[in-house]
Amino acid sequence: MEDTIKFIEEKIGTFRPEIAVILGSGLGELADEYSDIAIPYSDIPHFIKSTVQGHKGRLVFACIGGKNVVMMQGRNHFYEGHTMQEITYPVKVMKKLGVKTVILTNAAGAVNETFVPSDLMLIKDHINFMGANPLVGPNDPELGERFPDMTEIYKKDLIALAKDCAKNLGLELKEGVYFANSGPSYETPSEIHMARLLGADAVGMSTVPEAIVANYCGMNVLGISCISNAASAHDGEKLSHEEVIDTTNKAKEKFKKLVVKIIQSL
Repeated sequence: MEDTIKFIEEKIGTFRPEIAVILGSGLGELADEYSDIAIPYSDIPHFIKSTVQGHKGRLVFACIGGKNVVMMQGRNHFYEGHTMQEITYPVKVMKKLGVKTVILTNAAGAVNETFVPSDLMLIKDHINFMGANPLVGPNDPELGERFPDMTEIYKKDLIALAKDCAKNLGLELKEGVYFANSGPSYETPSEIHMARLLGADAVGMSTVPEAIVANYCGMNVLGISCISNAASAHDGEKLSHEEVIDTTNKAKEKFKKLVVKIIQSL
């Protein structure tokens, strides 16, 4: 951690981020528009490099709406073969850099049958079905307590703020529960039926590990899913990552407007 922090601080000087945004599949364009300082993950000691299409793999620092922001332009995933501790390491680094609020974004499949592709969903809670927890292992009391409370991971005041921002922009927002599987295979129709019975509204392969660690570290968390497809294919259609990227490209303008508005309002 000391090596990582020292390297980053040498690059950013006196800049200290207060807000972090983790950008999911196809949503990284925001970091291209606000890119004062960009550091490839491959250059940062102890960071791992993202291997997924739609994830550039850079840590981007910028001032947005008068707020100092750090953005992860692409994330690493459990399904890439990394450990839970490796994929959540950047969240702990952000905490050490002074971040207080984390906005987590992702592309997700719709479990709720009223959702359609390009909808934006505020995450009000999650179900961890990934079979692992990033807090397993020795505890660092400087970051958080051994048994963190999970009653309100996604802060209600941030959800209310996001709703107000969307209303001001004339955007419709959905709200729901995010169901996390390990991936990389998409869910079977029976697994989607199970997720729906358990109360899920959207399903994906990320976000939950970072949310758990950010909550553990005492940071305020807001989660936003871009609904990229129906989670279970119909009438012989096949699910694909290309479809995910295509849909997020269509939704990216309203997504960017919303995130910038939220940052300005924090």
